[in-house]
Amino acid sequence: ILSPSDVALIAAMNVASVVVFRKPVVALIATGDELVLPGETPGPDQIIASNALGLAAMVEAAGGTARVLPIARDRIDALQGAFDLATGADLVVTIGGASVGDHDLVGKVAEMRGLERSFYKIAMRPGKPLMAGRMGNASLMGLPGNPVSSIVCGRIFMQPMLDVMRGLPARMPDTRTALLANNIPENGPREHYMRAQESAGQVTVAERQDSGLLSVLSQANVLVVRPPHDPAKSIGDAVQILDL
Repeated sequence: ILSPSDVALIAAMNVASVVVFRKPVVALIATGDELVLPGETPGPDQIIASNALGLAAMVEAAGGTARVLPIARDRIDALQGAFDLATGADLVVTIGGASVGDHDLVGKVAEMRGLERSFYKIAMRPGKPLMAGRMGNASLMGLPGNPVSSIVCGRIFMQPMLDVMRGLPARMPDTRTALLANNIPENGPREHYMRAQESAGQVTVAERQDSGLLSVLSQANVLVVRPPHDPAKSIGDAVQILDL
């Protein structure tokens, strides 16, 4: 981002124009009848809509401009209205409603609006029901509704997209090596991004890895990246970690 002193220096060097990229605009749409806004009182079977706010902070930190739109209820007309409000965004991110189910309408409504789907579902944990494609003039990313899943998928997929939109090279997030401070069991068939705390090259993996536990994610500063069917690891073994 050009600072005032950068602009002054460019002018002082008699450079009349420079090539720049504007901040990408990201429209964030949380979906679901079960959601209420922070400050409201949840009813039976309702929860606070936290994901969009966390992702908005991630967008702003990555150099984008976040537009948090009203919650879209589980109705076709509500989702149509939400997509209408997202007009003009470079990237539309939906949260929830991308799984196969009676109330998971995001993919259906997006296809009604001309979605060219690139892929649906990925072999990772957390975050299996992830969708991406192109809808009109915008890219579309459908994130899972579970809080941890949406934040982890935002880190792995949304941030690199924003980098490309800002004119930076396309690349996946960098990992580095650390040594385990506790034992971890064998991994399953999906790549697993485990919440953990790293200090001085030692990493402690959280015992509880449920995709609804935001408190564990909040305490983590790295993700331990484990390939499918990775064998059990012991204290002192090397693992790959990704900074949060």
